Amino acid sequence: MFIIGLTGGIASGKSTVAGILKELGAIVIDTDQVAREVVLPGKPAYRDIVAAFGRGILQPDGLLNRRALGRIVFSDAAARELLNAITHPRIRERVQAQIAALRQTDPEAVVVIEAPLLIEAGMDDMVDAIWVVTAPATVRLKRLMERDNLSQEEAESRLRAQMGEGERLRHATRIIPTGGDLDATRTAVLAAWRELQREGRMSWKK
Repeated sequence: MFIIGLTGGIASGKSTVAGILKELGAIVIDTDQVAREVVLPGKPAYRDIVAAFGRGILQPDGLLNRRALGRIVFSDAAARELLNAITHPRIRERVQAQIAALRQTDPEAVVVIEAPLLIEAGMDDMVDAIWVVTAPATVRLKRLMERDNLSQEEAESRLRAQMGEGERLRHATRIIPTGGDLDATRTAVLAAWRELQREGRMSWKK
C-alpha cells in the first residue's frame, strides 16, 4: 500500500485533484466527509461541540449549522483551536480504521487521504508522500466566494485562518498547481502519478 496525503489551502483545488486520482485508480478518503460524520447528533464530538459553543450553532433539525460555527472559529483562533481539539482526534481515528480495513481487503492499493488540515491535524505521519495543491491567492479567493456564497470579507477571513502557503510547501514531496485550466491540472496530476509508477509504487495500475 502507498498512501498519499493530499492537502492544500482552502479552495486550492484538492477535490479536483482527488477526483482525477480516483479516475486513475486510487482510493480516496475524504476527511471533510469524515468530519461531517463524526459531528452527527449522538456522536461524542457533537456533544462536545454543543457543550463548548452552545446550542446557537445548531439548526432547527439539531444538525450543526456549519456556517454559523464557521463564522465563530474563522474569526477567533482560540475557538478554532478548541474545535480542532474536539474533532481532529476523532477524524484521525476514523481514517486510521479505514486504512486498516483497506490493508486487509486491498493491500496494494494507492490510497489518497484528502485532508485540508493534514499537517495541522498531525496526520502527516500516516502517509508516505505529501502532495500539496496550490493556486494563487486571488484564484482561491474567487473560488471560495463562489463556492460557499461568501462575502469577500468572510472569504478572506477563512484564507487568513489557515496555515501559510510557505509553511505548507515545506512539507511537500510533490506540488500540484491548479491555477490554470482543468487540462493543465490533469497534466500535472498525471505527471505525478507516472512518477510513482516509475518508482515502482504501483506497477499494476493503469
